[in-house]
Amino acid sequence: MNMPLPPEPPSDLAPRGRWGTWVAGRIDGVAHTARHPLFWVGAREMSGVSVGLTAWAFTTGVSMVKSGMSVTEALLMSLMVFAGSAQLAAIPLIAAGAPLWVIFATAFCVNLRFVVFSLHLRQYFMFLPRARRLALGYFTGDVTYVMYTRRFPKPADTERQRRAQLAYLWGGNCTNWVFWQVFSLLGIFLGSALPARWGLEFAGTLALLAVTCSLATGRLRALSALIAAAAAISLYGLPYRLNIVAAIVVAVVLCLYLDPKPPRPPPNPAEKEPGHA
Repeated sequence: MNMPLPPEPPSDLAPRGRWGTWVAGRIDGVAHTARHPLFWVGAREMSGVSVGLTAWAFTTGVSMVKSGMSVTEALLMSLMVFAGSAQLAAIPLIAAGAPLWVIFATAFCVNLRFVVFSLHLRQYFMFLPRARRLALGYFTGDVTYVMYTRRFPKPADTERQRRAQLAYLWGGNCTNWVFWQVFSLLGIFLGSALPARWGLEFAGTLALLAVTCSLATGRLRALSALIAAAAAISLYGLPYRLNIVAAIVVAVVLCLYLDPKPPRPPPNPAEKEPGHA
């Protein structure tokens, strides 16, 4: 009598669930991007710039815990917001107990430049799914945007070029994010251990002032900074630091009015008016 043979073991592993398949796909995509040579070019170029941002990241971390936030709240804000200027603008409002809409409005006005950045980058990355574009928007900062558009002034035309551009931007973004978070978290933990009488939270204001001065490279930019400063001082009595929001609005409106319009091209005499032979 023949004995029944045992069942053969399955040749493949059990199928992964939907979540496991998604995670595996993301890991494969990250590894595929990190293997591109331009990823490391972007990381190397950004590393030289990120060293200068470490002082700002450190003072932002110190400012958060010195304003009364707990270490846990500061950690969550650093990891979720990832916007130094917005954090420094929102910290005094949070400490003062301002309404949530005032905090959101202030952070939105401070980060209006990212709306312009996103409009410019839209033609570069419209081929990506929405979720990946949102992730790219979270990691992209001021400096990485400038470095990326300087190296690639025009969007890619082929799939190979798109992959190269995306790899370069991700290399700069990852380096910038790691540098910022490491020194921001260092400021959070050291700031919680330092005496309150040191008043290191004011260093965040000084860091932001230094960045503002470095950006005032033209007459109109310098004028907008002076107008915003004058408006903020004159409207200092407004509650919830709304003088900052009002100063931004006044500076933007006046500078748009003062911005010289490009001259219209002269009419071409060769073009005939409609209706004439």
